[in-house]
Amino acid sequence: MIAFLERLPAVLALGWLDVVAVALFAALWFGYGWYADYSATPRPRLGMEFARYTREWYERMIERDNRMIDVNILRTLTRSSQFFASTTMLILGALVALLGYAETAARLVAQLPFTQQVSQRLWEIKILVLLLIFVYGFFKFSWAIRQYGFASVLVGAAAKGPADAAMHGPHVERLAVITGFANRNFNQGLRAYYFGVAALAWFLHPVLMIAVTLGVVYVLHQREFRSRTLEVLRNK
Repeated sequence: MIAFLERLPAVLALGWLDVVAVALFAALWFGYGWYADYSATPRPRLGMEFARYTREWYERMIERDNRMIDVNILRTLTRSSQFFASTTMLILGALVALLGYAETAARLVAQLPFTQQVSQRLWEIKILVLLLIFVYGFFKFSWAIRQYGFASVLVGAAAKGPADAAMHGPHVERLAVITGFANRNFNQGLRAYYFGVAALAWFLHPVLMIAVTLGVVYVLHQREFRSRTLEVLRNK
């Protein structure tokens, strides 16, 4: 097994810079995803603040008799996921078509300054990596669509208003958790787009991929943990 792993870069036509770039890309993507979505860090973050407002929204919903505004909010969230799911399918179709022209595309890109000269096999591997990224994004967006649909059903199953939010705490919590799952999946799908840009830089040079990956993580961290939007949400 160890011998196979040692031969793997040569079999895949990967240079040491490519191996470093891909390893750093995967480590930062999954590492940042875990830190932002699942870690127990006490630092304020957009996801936690938005979850708090989501719970408050459903508490106010229980108190309303007319809930068309709540249905429209969920409809808007669903449409956002549907838009990105449809866009992702178009991107996947374009990438599959690009596989048939890998040699021509590699030759054209090789003419650009500061690009790495690569084999057709490595070019195809880069396209496959992009395919995997956007397949992941499509599954995240499509799952978010279903979860928003579940939340819509739960809104319909809520007690007829105006009702006391304290008496319907379990149902409010259920709604907030399901919507939170959908929001998280939508956010993870968007994150795949960000890292897709970093993977796209690999077509030019692995060093550029490393630089763009670090830049993507910096931008995501700033928006999640240090943005003005977060400051506004935290101010009561």
